Amino acid sequence: MAKVRPTISTHVLDLETGAPAASFPVALFRLGEDGQPELLTEAETDGDGRVPSLVKGLLRPGSYQLIFDVAAYLDGTDRDPAFFENMAVGFRIEDPARSYHVPLLLTPFGLSTYRGS
Repeated sequence: MAKVRPTISTHVLDLETGAPAASFPVALFRLGEDGQPELLTEAETDGDGRVPSLVKGLLRPGSYQLIFDVAAYLDGTDRDPAFFENMAVGFRIEDPARSYHVPLLLTPFGLSTYRGS
């Protein structure tokens, strides 16, 4: 069996509709030594609300930021405009030999995330 390359993934659930959030824009940044963000990936969730891999190369230790574009997602629906335009989740990777999953739970007036498995 081939060894799976460690990565960062996400899953967005739209709790207002009770369904995965398809076509939800996300961007992954890695913070440089100077603290400046470097864009690594821009993607949209698939039909199941997932992006299985946001890392194109090797996963490296360091500080990362995942940006969820809530406003762009809701612009594509017939629902009210977003109160929250985006959510930035900062996290640190110490062990690049494992994968990291950062899900988002979306409601009209609340956002929640956690370290998934």
